[in-house]
Amino acid sequence: MAKTKKPQRYKMHVKKGDTIQVISGRDKGKVAEILQTLPKTSQVVVKGVNIRTKHVKPQQDGESGQIATFEAPINSSNVMLYSEKEKVASRVGYTVTEDGRKVRVLKKTGEIID
Repeated sequence: MAKTKKPQRYKMHVKKGDTIQVISGRDKGKVAEILQTLPKTSQVVVKGVNIRTKHVKPQQDGESGQIATFEAPINSSNVMLYSEKEKVASRVGYTVTEDGRKVRVLKKTGEIID
């Protein structure tokens, strides 16, 4: 019997709702918001990035088929957190505040995200 390996959950530097900039691929340079994170595959779904079309068959008689568009996931390594204030993308660091909370910090600007 073959052992099935449980997929590893990856630690991700971005969260749902973060503003990011795409740093590689067809949509390079776009600034958008993360709609969903998929930690098991280390992917993110970004608003308006990696748009795919799907041809949907009609479900009932008389109904016409349609072409649906949706955002497909991209790898989380292809996005960087983006600072709206400074208009710059930056790597992420972690620090602990005075009250003991661990927060994410932009390396270039020192801006606290969480």
